[in-house]
Amino acid sequence: MGSGEAARSGAAAAPDGQQGAGGRGRRATTSTYQAGFACFVGRPNAGKSTLTNAIVGQKIAITSNKPQTTRHIIRGVLHRPDGQLVLVDTPGLHRPRTLLGERLNDLVRATWSEVDVIGLCIPADEPVGRGDRFITGELAALKATVLAVVTKTDLVGKEALAKQLLAVSELADFAAVVPVSAIADHQVDTLVDVMAGYLPDSPQLYPDDMFTDEPEHVLIGELIREAALEGVRDELPHSIAVVVEEIQPEARITRIFADLYVERTSQKGIVIGHRGARLKEVGSTARAHIEELLGTRVHLDLHVRVAKDWQRDPKQLRKLGF
Repeated sequence: MGSGEAARSGAAAAPDGQQGAGGRGRRATTSTYQAGFACFVGRPNAGKSTLTNAIVGQKIAITSNKPQTTRHIIRGVLHRPDGQLVLVDTPGLHRPRTLLGERLNDLVRATWSEVDVIGLCIPADEPVGRGDRFITGELAALKATVLAVVTKTDLVGKEALAKQLLAVSELADFAAVVPVSAIADHQVDTLVDVMAGYLPDSPQLYPDDMFTDEPEHVLIGELIREAALEGVRDELPHSIAVVVEEIQPEARITRIFADLYVERTSQKGIVIGHRGARLKEVGSTARAHIEELLGTRVHLDLHVRVAKDWQRDPKQLRKLGF
């Protein structure tokens, strides 16, 4: 995927994009229509995907406390009376140890070079660190307007928040510093207003009823992977990939067949669990989210397969969609 495609491909109507209500908005105050692309960046577990979901008003990005959870570019559309804010959820920038890691970093940098606004997310309950400074340096040369977003403000008191806001503001000359809590729904609308104010004048980019242009099978695969990430060993999440092989819509139920890939036979046993208990739990959790996404009952058929060292194998990466 080239740099231009990373953020903006699919800006017109996508035939298999998801339809739905468009989340937050405000009453138009001018006749100017603004539309453009924005993304949140930051170190792992900074609240980027949670904030994206809160703004769009739909679950389009999976969340986990594990690093490198996000692997795909997911675009969510917020419809406003005076414009559209297209949020691009990206993988986190990290030190790559595999071919997959290198490709994800390339994808991140390509996306950053194309968006109009970037929100650097720094948690309110963690000190500013080397990772935050590294990412700030990476953003310095970009054309995008860069904001600082202090997330998880519900976890600290007023005094601690004030100190964190000061520390963050000293990192760089940000266009704005906005404290928010996606969980407590605190100042999310304010953040949207600030970000939208830096979007260019533009015609409408997406139809009114589209909240993401991501194909159903990709969103379903991500929901399955999210369920599989919970409760497994720290090293295992990087080794899990999901491929949705078939979706069969029927009158009263949608049948979905998907494969979970791991890199070693020992990992297969971890995902399946004792007498299949772990895989059954994954299926139950994922099915509930998929039914909410599709608005229909779902039968989910999961199988675990081994693709040896797939993160380092170009052929396997292509097969798994990377």
